[in-house]
Amino acid sequence: MILHIKNMVCDRCMMIIRPQLEGLGFTVKEIALGHAEITPEPNEEQLQMIAAALKVPGFELINKEADKTVEAIKNIVIELVHYSDLSELKTSYSDVIATRLEKDYTYLSRLFSNSQDMTIERFIIGQKVEKIKELLEYGELNLNEISYQMGYSSSAHLSTQFKSITGLTPSQFRSSGKARRKPIDKI
Repeated sequence: MILHIKNMVCDRCMMIIRPQLEGLGFTVKEIALGHAEITPEPNEEQLQMIAAALKVPGFELINKEADKTVEAIKNIVIELVHYSDLSELKTSYSDVIATRLEKDYTYLSRLFSNSQDMTIERFIIGQKVEKIKELLEYGELNLNEISYQMGYSSSAHLSTQFKSITGLTPSQFRSSGKARRKPIDKI
C-alpha cells in the first residue's frame, strides 16, 4: 500500500518516517518525497496507529485524492527548486507539473489555489526566495551566480522579486546577519 504523507519534504523527513513505520511492524518497500510504500496492507486500526505515530514528528496521512494531488504539486516544486539546477530547466514549471501528474495544468492550478489560498506560481516564488536566502547565507556564490543557478534572467529580476517578498534586497539580507528563513514546508 502506498501512504501519502503531508509535510514530507526532504531526505531527513524520510529518515524520520522509515523507522516510525518499521517500528509499527511494516516493511518499507520504497520511500520518496510525499509517500511511502509499505507491506503488509494495513487495516483501518493500523492506519489510525500510523497516522498517530506520524503526527508526533509533524507529519500527516493524506486520504483525499485532491489533497494527494496538492501535496504532489508541492513536492514537485520543492524537488525542482531545492534539489536541482534551475539553469538547466528547459521547460516551464507548469509543463513539468502537468506532465509528471498527467493532468491538465488549469485543473491543477485551480485545485491548488482553492486548497492553499495561493497560486502555484506564488508557491514557486516563495520556495525560490527561501532557496535564495539559503544560498545568500552560505556566502559561496555572488548574486549573478545565484541568479543563474535559480533560473532568473538577470540578477536585477531576482533582486526585484526577492525584495517584493522579503522587504529586503539580497545585499541587505546578506549583511543583516539574521537568519530569517522559513522551513520549506511552511511556505
